[in-house]
Amino acid sequence: MLSNRRTLIVLAFLSWLPACAALSGSGGSVPRHDAHTFFASTSYAGASFAHDGRSLLVTSDRSGIFNAYALDIDTGELTQLTRSTSNAISSIAWFPDDRRFLFTADQGGNELHHLYVRHESGEEHDLTPGNNLKVQFLGWCADERSFFVLTNERDPQFFDLYRYHFGPRPIEAASTREIAPGYQRELLFQNPGGFELSGVTRDGVWVALTKTTNNADSDLYLAATAEPDQRLHVTPHHGRVLHAFADFAPDGSKLFYTTNEGSEFDSVWSYDLAAGKHTPVFAADWDVAGYRFSEDGRWLTTAVNADARTIVRVFEAESGREVVLPKLPAGDITGVSFEQGGERLACYVNGDASPSNLYLVDLASGAHERLTDALNPAIAESHLVEAEVVRYPSFDGLAVPALLYQPHGAASTQRAPAIVWVHGGPGGQSRRGYNPMIQHLVNHGYAVLAVNNRGSSGYGKTFFHLDDRKHGDVDLKDCIFGRRYLESLDWVDGERVAIMGGSYGGYMVCAALAFAPDEFDAGLDIFGVTNWIRTLENIPAWWAEARDGLFAELGDPATDRASLEQRSPLIHAKNITKPLLVIQGKNDPRVHEAESQEIVAVVKANGVPVEYVLFEDEGHGFRNKENRIRASEAYLAFLEKHLRGLPSN
Repeated sequence: MLSNRRTLIVLAFLSWLPACAALSGSGGSVPRHDAHTFFASTSYAGASFAHDGRSLLVTSDRSGIFNAYALDIDTGELTQLTRSTSNAISSIAWFPDDRRFLFTADQGGNELHHLYVRHESGEEHDLTPGNNLKVQFLGWCADERSFFVLTNERDPQFFDLYRYHFGPRPIEAASTREIAPGYQRELLFQNPGGFELSGVTRDGVWVALTKTTNNADSDLYLAATAEPDQRLHVTPHHGRVLHAFADFAPDGSKLFYTTNEGSEFDSVWSYDLAAGKHTPVFAADWDVAGYRFSEDGRWLTTAVNADARTIVRVFEAESGREVVLPKLPAGDITGVSFEQGGERLACYVNGDASPSNLYLVDLASGAHERLTDALNPAIAESHLVEAEVVRYPSFDGLAVPALLYQPHGAASTQRAPAIVWVHGGPGGQSRRGYNPMIQHLVNHGYAVLAVNNRGSSGYGKTFFHLDDRKHGDVDLKDCIFGRRYLESLDWVDGERVAIMGGSYGGYMVCAALAFAPDEFDAGLDIFGVTNWIRTLENIPAWWAEARDGLFAELGDPATDRASLEQRSPLIHAKNITKPLLVIQGKNDPRVHEAESQEIVAVVKANGVPVEYVLFEDEGHGFRNKENRIRASEAYLAFLEKHLRGLPSN
């Protein structure tokens, strides 16, 4: 919902009506599937090779909520390892030489993640006990007998770096203490405040710190853990330039970082710690979104955000030789993980018409195999729709990029009602890839235009900053002209167009209905902000490092109150005249329950149809598959009643 460009906090939303008549198209009938059928597909994420190379640790919602699983590489068998029925679990990695593994989980979507270890016996320990704290795993130490963790338990606003030791090891210093049986930790670096601790060398000698001035200007610093009060400014510069940590060289000799200095897009530079020399390393015609070494230092992966697609390349780190990857199915390669000391990588391939499937690739021979079948077999890929990347002119002639989904059978003789979909952020991006919520709606005959309005990431820094302090104005106009574009398509029913979005996109829904009440025929708000004053005055403590960037982009409630009120839909909700659906998570730390309740009450008082769905066990987004199904049912039922059901003019 809120972000600067570097610490993008963008929320992706996964979302019974019985299956009904088929849609007809040039290729024959395409059956309509209900939400249960779409979400019976399985989501997978993460892939950590076990020390013996025989299995991968993955995260999956196969049980209905995300849990950790072991996937046998030879047989493809999945063995469930954690048994959560309420809190979503995210697996991290196997231990370097045994069957223990690390995972994180929050409590009901409150975003206060703890770090846990699970032993082969099934016993689990919270390695970060306490209340109101949040942690992040930062990587394994080179000795493979310890790992690095960030936690804000000392000060909710700032994260300190700890080194956790496991296995037989005596407590050696006053700063080291036992945190769980067999696990000791030491405070390695205390955050001086005002910095994001972005990375650490594998020997624990150096840390990288990010200092955010605003959403267009940031800096990198280096500090030695042995001398925490001494900081080296790595990126002195003039003007507004963004810098972000990418990785350390495996031997700790260089710091790699991204910068947009002198360019619209991010490129990668290195800083030699001994020589103090900066060198350009890697650039593309789009933003370089990833530059990372494997744990053993043998491989280097780069990722480029190319027009809402991710282009991944793999190199031998020492020689710089590019590894030719085998021809995999169409889609984005994501979640690349390497076998320690081996020649294999695991990765996911995600396409518009195919959920993420896990592949195993032999880098020496090019041999590869698919290890999962994520799509529900009741759905054929041919039933789904590939997105088309389009651009349309906005109110001032600016070309706005978007993804267009055309339902099967939609034609000038069978025009489809349509939805303008707005991503989260601000500063997010609608991207190619499988989205069951969107595919469910398209399958039921709705055209979807996923708008990347000005202010979206991925299209250069000028485009990114075009909506600064203008939210609910120029970005909304981009969405309105998205409707104009849809009206120009002869297969779209231009008299039936809704606006829909999650998080910041939910804000845009309410802004559209309040500030431009005649422009859309209905709105679907999913976890959306309606009162900027309340939101910005209640930023979660752990966003402290990004607060100045947020205020630079959105406004400071202490000095820009009038402007923020002007752009808050709740304060203008009396103008809403079109039907509204509001989705809210009771545990949402970003958009409080009261905020959604208030706008629902005002719209109801207007005599306008309004529906409110509260999820008691969710936060800012969906963790539970049954809730995604329930939400998708609500979206479709609302659209069938208030959009498709509109009387013809």
